[in-house]
Amino acid sequence: MNTSLSSAVKGLHLNLDRVGNWITPLSLRLFLAWEFFESGLEKWNGQNWFADIQDRFPFPFNHVPATLNWELAMWAELICALTLLAGLGTRLSAIILVVVTVVATAAVHWPADWSTLSELAQGYAISNKGHGNFKLPLIYLVALMPLLFSGAGKLSMDALLVRLFWRRSHR
Repeated sequence: MNTSLSSAVKGLHLNLDRVGNWITPLSLRLFLAWEFFESGLEKWNGQNWFADIQDRFPFPFNHVPATLNWELAMWAELICALTLLAGLGTRLSAIILVVVTVVATAAVHWPADWSTLSELAQGYAISNKGHGNFKLPLIYLVALMPLLFSGAGKLSMDALLVRLFWRRSHR
């Protein structure tokens, strides 16, 4: 009985690994596409408030006009969300969204004043209570890392293009 249980567990792990190669990156892509597209749409339909925080943008974005920063962020969020959804140019889209998220964290979500790690830790929240709120951008950064380093996964345009070009080059 012990060997049959061990075989069942091994079989389960093998099947989860197979499915995981398809589902895990797809899940991350769907989640991130939704979040970034929603953020891009808010900018599309909203008023540009970047001028109010322009001095908090990190270099080189602090030297770029607020209107251009707004447009860059909006189009990056909209276009990269769509490319993530399709799994096309996933690594490029992931790096672009990492930059957008780091800039947003520095300009908007990072605590303005902190002198101890416990004060900084108060900003690890999803709130607007004056201590920053970098939890959500950190979640986005962590979710982008597997896509950046491992790609879009098997259920993607990237994988389809690799299969097509690989076949063509091995004829």
